[in-house]
Amino acid sequence: MDKRIIGTIQRINGPVITASGITDARMFELVYVSDDLLVGEVIKLSGSSAVIQVYEDTTGLKPGSPIYGSGMPLSLALGPGLIGSIYDGIQRPLEVLRAYSGHFIKRGIAAKALASDKKWHFVPAVQKGIDLHGGAIIGTVQETSRIVHKIIVSPDISGRLLSIVPEGDYSVEEPIAVIENSQQKKEITMTQYWPIRIPRPVRARRALEIPLITGQRVIDTLFPLAKGGTVAIPGGFGTGKTMTQHAIAKWCDADIIVYIGCGERGNEMTDVLTEFPKLVDPRSGKSLMERTILIANTSNMPVSAREASIYTGVTMAEYFRDQGYHVAVMADSTSRWAEALRELSGRMEEMPAEEGFPAYLATRIAEFYERAGYMDTLSGTEGSVSIIGAVSPPGGDFSEPVTQHTRRFVRCFWGLDRNLANARHYPAISWLDSYSEYLEDISAWWKNSVAESWADDRREIMDLLRRETRLLQVVKLVGPDALPDSQRFILDVCDLFKTAFLQQNAFDDIDRYSTPQKQYNMLKVILTYWQRGSSAIKRGVSLVELKRMKVVQEIIKMKYTIKDDNPQEFTKLIAALERGIERLESMYA
Repeated sequence: MDKRIIGTIQRINGPVITASGITDARMFELVYVSDDLLVGEVIKLSGSSAVIQVYEDTTGLKPGSPIYGSGMPLSLALGPGLIGSIYDGIQRPLEVLRAYSGHFIKRGIAAKALASDKKWHFVPAVQKGIDLHGGAIIGTVQETSRIVHKIIVSPDISGRLLSIVPEGDYSVEEPIAVIENSQQKKEITMTQYWPIRIPRPVRARRALEIPLITGQRVIDTLFPLAKGGTVAIPGGFGTGKTMTQHAIAKWCDADIIVYIGCGERGNEMTDVLTEFPKLVDPRSGKSLMERTILIANTSNMPVSAREASIYTGVTMAEYFRDQGYHVAVMADSTSRWAEALRELSGRMEEMPAEEGFPAYLATRIAEFYERAGYMDTLSGTEGSVSIIGAVSPPGGDFSEPVTQHTRRFVRCFWGLDRNLANARHYPAISWLDSYSEYLEDISAWWKNSVAESWADDRREIMDLLRRETRLLQVVKLVGPDALPDSQRFILDVCDLFKTAFLQQNAFDDIDRYSTPQKQYNMLKVILTYWQRGSSAIKRGVSLVELKRMKVVQEIIKMKYTIKDDNPQEFTKLIAALERGIERLESMYA
């Protein structure tokens, strides 16, 4: 590091430092504070003074200590070795730091984000003499058994390829190519650096028309998320935000998962760090970590690093998107990130807005979610970044600022219900508070890939759930016995739908994941029961007789008994249902 002194400490206020005598500093420049070399970032400049947020504990610092500039913004090292790694909020590898300092991270300790001593087998994909543009793929590295890491030229570099190394084993710091343009001759390594606060450029945005299949029926069928889309998961303590994100991380059809533990409790993040390496990827049969990057920034870590961790995760996601992968970012939770913004804003003595949050809270939330999308990349491929952000409103109050602002900038909303969670109904996603604005966009995919009647069937079951809500208000006043069988049947079908379809058991080998085809078949069985049962009731069949049919119990258990690859069993179930109802109708003919 070039020890270029750019100023000295004047004032210390927690993680926020005021520096004086600033001679040569830039906005958002990475700096090192005192001779302990604590990592910081310039966040305000005024004449010869600057405000710096420090990403480490500032205990023991004193005025007059030097501040060293780096000449570059806070940036990530991007290259082979990211997959399967566990980083903190500013991309320090936690496993490496533990080897240096034990279980507690010492101040000023640093380690390279990518191991410089490891060799990767590089296979060139281009020949010298061609013109390259930013984002072009020049070779590949088999990073894990599932992920082929494509070595791409940094977006800000272009020119003629003077040379490229032959196929062989190289470290991430060894030059593998030389590019020349009118300004300079540049050596290219497998590592590139990119500022975390600047979105990586793309060629164009695409329409969001392909769903992110999660295997969770309440999500895929009722409130689907498109690849490249954004969703908020708000819910109070214990409603299952983290559990829902774990299920999506394991089962969704994204190529790569970036899981950001932003300000979460230490014991909760410990569960993630210990359980994720043990989880098996259902598609490859190998460790889930072979397609996962973990960023751990717990609530007892410095608050400034918590603020940066969100950008660290989404920048890594954009890097793999530029290689043509579909990436899902799990941000758990954006409320803790917003609280970090509030604390830093207070330390800087800025004018607070509602509930003490800074006035620019909505802008920061919008900037974060805007980095999602389905893109035509500079390399000529297609890739996407889907952002799934958990929100932790105090007391489960969805009217608080973070939830409300997030709701403005996402197109999908999975509201968690405490009553469902207390009843052990998981996922505890409320069918009354949730919505998805991607329905029309992805309906064509469902129509072409699953069934033509999917949109109509989904609309019908949602209409039934709304009718149930109105009937339950009546039931509270007069009791269920006062309703005619035709209305009580609505309540019965909705209860069946909640138990047999919406509720899902993550510990059952069959029920923990459902393919889109199985989800449609299950929905079709329940709607057949509703349609044929309603007709039977009009012909005089009683609700009691309908519920006594043996096939109704088989419908309730179908999520456990019928596997994804056995659709003919649903055909048999519908046929048995038809025969049972016809038998009852014949008695009243």
